[in-house]
Amino acid sequence: MDTKKSSRAYRNPVPTVDVIIEIKDARGKDGIILIRRKNPPHGWALPGGFVDYGESLEKAAVREAEEETSLRVELRYQLHTYSDPDRDPRQHTISTVFVAGAAGRPKARDDARDIGIFSREEIDFPLAFDHDRILDDYYAAGVRNGTAPDNRRKRRIQHDRP
Repeated sequence: MDTKKSSRAYRNPVPTVDVIIEIKDARGKDGIILIRRKNPPHGWALPGGFVDYGESLEKAAVREAEEETSLRVELRYQLHTYSDPDRDPRQHTISTVFVAGAAGRPKARDDARDIGIFSREEIDFPLAFDHDRILDDYYAAGVRNGTAPDNRRKRRIQHDRP
């Protein structure tokens, strides 16, 4: 057995979260929130961002959603985790996607230059990262307003455990 320490530097993927926020628009129609990013890569995207050290995925999702939309969200369930090394052009990230609900009027803040509520039919433009694939999966699963795919009961997200 070789007892020499390896000089190899380890590079690990970076954990991120994205949030599909279900909300009603000003006309009372169901939609989801997208933000237009201030920073590269530019374009429309789901609210989300990096998980801080010592932070749970759930807390990161709530924090990022509020930072970018000014809304307090309630996480409903976890949709999926996306790990394609090419999903983010800046670096290898692994994103866990949550579905959440919110009420109120979103306002673009932090990394968001603009914000909007969009129906499925209105999203006819390219999205940043792999967010088009994420939304394809979301809509294909038949997920709407907190109803889990195939109407299966999902365990509610628990934010804090004693």
